[in-house]
Amino acid sequence: MRRRQVLAGVASTAVLGGAGLLATGNVPAVLGRADAEPVDPVTLPTIDAPGSTAGEVTIPAPDRPTFVDFFATWCSPCEDQMPILADVRPQVDDDVRFVSVTPEDASQDAVAETIAEWWREHDGDWLVASDVTAELTSTLNVGYYPTAVAIDDTGRVRWSDSGVHTADELLAGIETAL
Repeated sequence: MRRRQVLAGVASTAVLGGAGLLATGNVPAVLGRADAEPVDPVTLPTIDAPGSTAGEVTIPAPDRPTFVDFFATWCSPCEDQMPILADVRPQVDDDVRFVSVTPEDASQDAVAETIAEWWREHDGDWLVASDVTAELTSTLNVGYYPTAVAIDDTGRVRWSDSGVHTADELLAGIETAL
């Protein structure tokens, strides 16, 4: 009897979750369907760190596919993802805008230095930006760290997934946007 209750609970959760995705209109973006709406561009401040300079970046890039890695310095799985990202970036660098985004407030000098130091310690060597207002995070429905998102050159999300990924998984996700 207990097994049936557990299975019924799991099934109910799946139905409610699917209904929630349909109600919010997030299914096309999550699944990367051709009829997904383009993402409105968001401009974020970038951080002075290895491979990155202080300035701004617009995501998605207006002229090419964009890969976004959402991370935080306090996120242990994000540390595990960094060497894999470092392996993937050179393989797609010329074809894809490759950027990592943190929710941490880099407008505060101490926080910016913490991010830059973490970046150095974990061999980051590409563009890193701050989304302290969570505008991009919200637009792309990021709920967990790390999350990887591949957006094609028309601004449509083609792949999005949370958790630590292998290089092959990231490359396959990025390939959907090329």
